[in-house]
Amino acid sequence: MLQVISVVGALAILGAYAANQLGKVGLDNLPYQLANLAGSAVLALVAIVEVQIGFILLEGVWALVSLRSVVKILRGDPPHRAEGR
Repeated sequence: MLQVISVVGALAILGAYAANQLGKVGLDNLPYQLANLAGSAVLALVAIVEVQIGFILLEGVWALVSLRSVVKILRGDPPHRAEGR
């Protein structure tokens, strides 16, 4: 069952990433950021259960960064793509 949960989390992140890369959604899109937050939070929880320190770090930071973006969008100050890249 843990594998099914982790696949759902991964698909949320990958779906959001693909939509962004294909130009369907931008960084200021709330569903995009929520999918990243939900997917990374689920994967962080799975990593905690499995005691996978590297993945706890990766997914935990990903969730925190996504949460920051969600809060910024809800406050009316959406994130922007870095300049010069």
